[in-house]
Amino acid sequence: MKILIAHGGSVASTIKSKLNIEKLEVYTATDGEAGFKLAMENQFELIVLESKLPGKDGLSMLKDLRARNNQTPVLVLGPSNSSNDIANGFDSGADAFLSVPWVFPELLARVRALLRRSDWSRGANLSFAGLRLDPVAHRVWCKNVEMPLSAKEYRFLEHFMRHPRQVM
Repeated sequence: MKILIAHGGSVASTIKSKLNIEKLEVYTATDGEAGFKLAMENQFELIVLESKLPGKDGLSMLKDLRARNNQTPVLVLGPSNSSNDIANGFDSGADAFLSVPWVFPELLARVRALLRRSDWSRGANLSFAGLRLDPVAHRVWCKNVEMPLSAKEYRFLEHFMRHPRQVM
């Protein structure tokens, strides 16, 4: 599973190293512009986002992602436990909020919970004979290489993958 950590300073590398131990593929960005670009160019299962990123702040980045219909679950790491900060995070499109000071076991538990929810809400990917199909995003991969398909080709392939080894 691919996760984007958008956090300024050394915290991103600390979180990355701990999540790598959990067998998660982690990408990092240390400012809002780089985070936004990575989020738009890649498909992540989760984004962990500092609300006060350098450059474009995290909540602006999140609003821009949501405005472009990016529905990747987002965990916001906020500067305080104030009701206003938490409300701003959720109003910007966050799925979860964790206030400073946070501890890694709680961060990891929230990451796991959001990844479980993400899998459930996105629908299960279909796999067969080296092909993987995402029925929500309408994307297909063959041996981890994305395959561009027309809408009709996609519908046929999805039908065949939902009914493997059946004569149609």
